[in-house]
Amino acid sequence: MPERPVEPACFPASFMDRHIGPSAADVATMLASLELGSLEQLIDVALPRGIRAASALSLPAAVSEAEGLRRMRALSRQNAVMRSFLGMGYAQTIPPPVIVRNILENPGWYTAYTPYQAEIAQGRLEALLNFQTMVSDLCALPLCNASLLDEGTAAAEAMALCHRVAGGRRQCFWVAQDCHPQTIAVVRTRAEGLGLEVRVGDPTTVDRFPEDTFGILLQYPGTYGAVRDPSAIIESARASGALVVMACDLLALTKLRAPGEWGADVAIGSAQRFGVPMGFGGPHAAFLATRDEHKRHVPGRVIGLSRDAQGRPALRMAMQTREQHIRRERATSNICTAQVLLAVMASMYGVYHGPDGLLRIADRVHTCARRLGGALERSGYSLESRQFFDTVTVNVGAGGARRVVEAALAKGINLREVDDGRVGIALDETVEEGDLEAIWGAFGGRGPLPTELPEHLGCPESLRRRSAYMQHPVFHRHRAEHEMLRYMRRLEAKDLSLTTSMIALGSCTMKLNATTEMMPVTWPEWSDIHPFVPAAQAGGYHRMISDLEAWLAEITGFSAVSLQPNSGAQGEYAGLMVIRAYHRDRGDLHRDVCLIPVSAHGTNPASAVMAGMQVVVVACDENGNIDLADLRSKADAHRERLAALMVTYPSTHGVFETTIREICALVHERGGQVYLDGANMNAQVGLCRPGDYGADVCHLNLHKTFCIPHGGGGPGVGPIAVAAHLAPFLPGHPVVRCGGERGVGPIAAAPFGSAGILAIPYLYIAMMGGAGLTRATQIAILNANYMAHRLQQHFRVLYTGAGGRVAHEFIVDLRAFKATAGVEAEDVAKRLMDYGFHAPTMSFPVAGTLMIEPTESESKAELDRFCDAMIAIRGEIAAIERGDLPRDDNPLKHAPHTAAVVTSSTWEHAYTREQAAYPAPWLREHKYWPTVGRVDNAWGDRNLVCACPPLEDYASP
Repeated sequence: MPERPVEPACFPASFMDRHIGPSAADVATMLASLELGSLEQLIDVALPRGIRAASALSLPAAVSEAEGLRRMRALSRQNAVMRSFLGMGYAQTIPPPVIVRNILENPGWYTAYTPYQAEIAQGRLEALLNFQTMVSDLCALPLCNASLLDEGTAAAEAMALCHRVAGGRRQCFWVAQDCHPQTIAVVRTRAEGLGLEVRVGDPTTVDRFPEDTFGILLQYPGTYGAVRDPSAIIESARASGALVVMACDLLALTKLRAPGEWGADVAIGSAQRFGVPMGFGGPHAAFLATRDEHKRHVPGRVIGLSRDAQGRPALRMAMQTREQHIRRERATSNICTAQVLLAVMASMYGVYHGPDGLLRIADRVHTCARRLGGALERSGYSLESRQFFDTVTVNVGAGGARRVVEAALAKGINLREVDDGRVGIALDETVEEGDLEAIWGAFGGRGPLPTELPEHLGCPESLRRRSAYMQHPVFHRHRAEHEMLRYMRRLEAKDLSLTTSMIALGSCTMKLNATTEMMPVTWPEWSDIHPFVPAAQAGGYHRMISDLEAWLAEITGFSAVSLQPNSGAQGEYAGLMVIRAYHRDRGDLHRDVCLIPVSAHGTNPASAVMAGMQVVVVACDENGNIDLADLRSKADAHRERLAALMVTYPSTHGVFETTIREICALVHERGGQVYLDGANMNAQVGLCRPGDYGADVCHLNLHKTFCIPHGGGGPGVGPIAVAAHLAPFLPGHPVVRCGGERGVGPIAAAPFGSAGILAIPYLYIAMMGGAGLTRATQIAILNANYMAHRLQQHFRVLYTGAGGRVAHEFIVDLRAFKATAGVEAEDVAKRLMDYGFHAPTMSFPVAGTLMIEPTESESKAELDRFCDAMIAIRGEIAAIERGDLPRDDNPLKHAPHTAAVVTSSTWEHAYTREQAAYPAPWLREHKYWPTVGRVDNAWGDRNLVCACPPLEDYASP
């Protein structure tokens, strides 16, 4: 019998094959339906030839998933995980493993989208309401938002809030000199764009504030640890008519009298030390709490309680839902991405420990600080302040700081070298007896650390907290891990994420967040690094950052990149501040006009105003393209003042405009710069580069195109890439050297923004390689055109490009159905929930429409399933149009249908229960049930409740 031939070795599929949804056969089928012979033919039709890249991306060859993880391990070994007691707003934490495994590492939480569709986001909304309640209680202020980007930007937002409340008449914001240095710097940057003055002063010597002061900022406790009675300085601020902002530490507030009890108007800070890893600076959830009368000025998102169609309690985003899109240049902030995933973690830390557990942690940290401070005093050192919570700053004499810091470093501990004669020690919940003895030894102490607790050191009795906090039952009933686990799983089950179905959100690019990309995020070599450690301890981070910046520069065609902006909107703002600095450096101080087409992203105008620019709107033609005649007219009219044009490419209407080179040249001829909003970069990577066709700066959404997950509304990363002439102005930082030699001030609190999640895009690019990234873009465009082709037989596709094709997204026009069937876009969005889908982007950028973006990660089967759902809904609309279903009693008007409604004892609708709950065959196999009916947003705004009440009190209208 002949020998069986040896088969060639089998190799695992490449990462590209795992990331891209459609198979080769699926691609051929979709192309055939479009009457095209190849992907190249599709791209030739969809993408203007004049902007095509001249050559393939010059990136390292793609590596396998296994090799990618090996490389990350090798890089991680270049980071030294030391004990970091540096403070300055960052602390080592002990994240409860049950939270790490079931929130941070759980795709059911990290692949969800921003909860604009409240009916399928009740779990996240409850977790965020817990966050608001926890922060509001600790700060003793009635209203809190559902997270901001970091403490520095929260302080800047608080400054802007105070300025608005003061009516804009005063121009000075006073900042205490013992605020964290990065906070002061971020506030200065924001103030520059807004035309405000920042004065930094000594809080211990101020007597009165000038009449032009609209607000003051205090750090409580201060960056060097001092805890002071702020009543006198608050009284002085009140006397001058200024509002008071206090930057505070949530753990310290378990022991210290709360900002609201002192009379503060606003409290801000970071929730990082509530169980969120440091991650070399982020992402971390910041907060802003304030008085109820300032609620209309609160930036970001606020979660509120309302009721659903059946009158039951239901949560939703209150007041400012997408307000920066709706109000544009009149928006109170450009905040779009929050830090939802991290706010959820912090809230669960509060649920896990409860008020008693938090106080025990605070007591232990405080006791350790008092012991250490007392021992150092008895050894002859003087303390900067004898009143402190967890941070002790020690006077060691001129030139002594370096000696102590190096001695501690030799023992594996980082201490803060405040200056050459002072050393700072900020203890945290991880501190152990061995750490205390090592620190004691670095100062020359011998033997065990004394156990005495000096009465004169620590939190004085006059500053002690007496009020209760976190009394809601949610903070008391989940002590056993079983209960904690079940609570988190119950909340997860209420939400729809990418683990359920595709989320085809136009302009939001909800693609695969591969497990391999996510794994390093929780490795201690990446997660446990303080952002201000010596550079030698973060060699792996600096190498990864350097490589990632180079790769992104190659992909965009620019010369330099800053990873500092920690959201897309922050990237917009950073890019415009760089343009502003460039003009000023050239003496063009008068250039302050920013042209923005009506097709641009909604945050663009708000970002321009924050950068001190005047917005001039440019029209679009009937095909959704920038109106060249109007652009030329506006550019000529403002030729002498023209600073920039902000353009989204491909446009928010989902088309590649053929005149983009002409548009860029027109602006340059008049002395302006071109800012390109890179939110739609998923249609460009590998095919064209903004730097090649005329843009000067663009931001990238790493949480979109480059696979960082949306996390239910954040984290986000929005780096900017710039041409060579703008590179000198990239943002710097007061603590860590970065940016350009003439860089603008910091945009974010950490030098490299949300560095803790940069491993995700790093691995994505490394495992895809240039060819894989290009293929992903081609498939994203193919998937969008395939869906548009299927749906245009039933709906009107609003805009197409010159070749009759769309880019990576497209807009379905639903406006006609209001007249023919009484159906609006919201009805279709809610009905999609009954089919198991999240709605596409609703009524943006055109009211009464849905904007659909499938991405490259969705398989043809999933694309078809979504199209089948939309076509079935069109059939339901047709039934209304024919009169087979009443206009006021049909599956769309009453969607979504909950299990409670469908299984109730009475059913009086003109359609069946089966049609309500099981309108498609796949729902028999797996059915996602919304837990509440359609939410009444207007009722919630009229009856605003933004903290945890006893829900039974709101069970009836």
